[in-house]
Amino acid sequence: MNKEIENKLIHKNTKPTSMRILVYDFLSSQEVATSLSEIENHFDNADRTTIYRTLKTFEEKGIVHSIQENTTTKYKLCHDDCDEKTHKDWHLHFYCKICKQTTCKEDISFPESMKTNFRIDEIRLFAKGICENCLETTFNN
Repeated sequence: MNKEIENKLIHKNTKPTSMRILVYDFLSSQEVATSLSEIENHFDNADRTTIYRTLKTFEEKGIVHSIQENTTTKYKLCHDDCDEKTHKDWHLHFYCKICKQTTCKEDISFPESMKTNFRIDEIRLFAKGICENCLETTFNN
């Protein structure tokens, strides 16, 4: 697994340090977007600043996209075709007010094929509501 992650990082012009490999591996196992604090809590002896710098490098290199929710920034791995210039994660980010999780709703997206005479580098689509799991739990009780 580490070799695969190393190759992905190298492909994104990012030096595969131990912490970068660990953070990438952790993010790849997450179903929902994850905050700096949540990532930090996963690693017992990791330095918060190192994790933060890793996430910022990943964002600059098109490895993760950030999602701003209220006063917290959360991170989710990008698709492989994102790069340093353009994040192609043009889908809805959904925050559930009950379970407090942010998920990527890839089936709701902005069309990439839209013809324009300008270049779009990033789109941020964000919605708040109640996720399908919480709706099911709420109405089945």
